Formats: sequence, structure tokens, C-alpha cells
Amino acid sequence: MLATFYQLYLQRCHNEKSIKPLGQIDLPDYKKQLAVYIRNNGLGPLIIDRLLFVKEGQQYCTIDDCLNLDPKSYMRVLISDSVKRVVLPNAYLAVFETIFEDSEGEAEMNHARNELSPIILKVEFHDIYDNKMTIERDFQWFARYMPKEEDEQ
Repeated sequence: MLATFYQLYLQRCHNEKSIKPLGQIDLPDYKKQLAVYIRNNGLGPLIIDRLLFVKEGQQYCTIDDCLNLDPKSYMRVLISDSVKRVVLPNAYLAVFETIFEDSEGEAEMNHARNELSPIILKVEFHDIYDNKMTIERDFQWFARYMPKEEDEQ
């Protein structure tokens, strides 16, 4: 009887580890697209509890509060206590995404990159066994193409 219970315990531990979500924050910036994705590279569903955006020490629940961009110019996702999001294995959730028109130039893209680069995103999520996890990434990646201002001396 004891061996049976121990085998059940080992099976549950194995199941928890084998269907664990592996969250990652991706920042695509190519061609005419800027985006922030939460990607699940694991084998189990990633259940998002909360998104937290930090800009200049202030915490915000939505990316809209951090940006000085026209809200109609980008797509975003909202997560609250009543609205949860689930990211399936090998899928992603677009937190922010914009695709620039051909008529829009590098100046508009640089403005959006400037708005995004000082933000930090923290994602609190759990798996189906209610194991809590957190991932975090700053958006400095968007500033890598920005022209450097030379020191005037």
C-alpha cells in the first residue's frame, strides 16, 4: 500500500514538471511592425493572472497608461480579475502590436520605439496545478536602433 501511494506521488510530480508552461516575453521589431508578445514555449497552458507595466518607477495595469500614442494606432490586450487569458503551448498573446503603413516613415516608428523603450513588463501567471510564476523584461530592445545623440563639449 505504501509503495502505491509513493508511486502516485512520483507520477503527480512527473506530471507537474512535464506540463509546465515556459513563459517568455518577445519584442518583435522588424520591417514595419513593433510588438510585445507573451509566448508559451512549454507543454502546459500558461494562465495569466496579471500584467504590470512599470515606467519611471510608476506601476500601471494597462499599456495605454504608459504610452503617448494614438490608441487607435495599435492593438493591445487587457487583463483584469474578471478577464483572464490563457496562452496555449507553442502560442503567444499579443500585449501590444502595431503595423505601420507604407506612407509612415522612420520618424513615426522611432517615436513609437521611444515610447516603448522605458517600459518594463512583469507577467504573473500560473499553471493548471496553481504553481505561481513570474517573468519580467524591459523594453530597451526597442532603443537599439535609435540614433545616438553625441555629447556636445
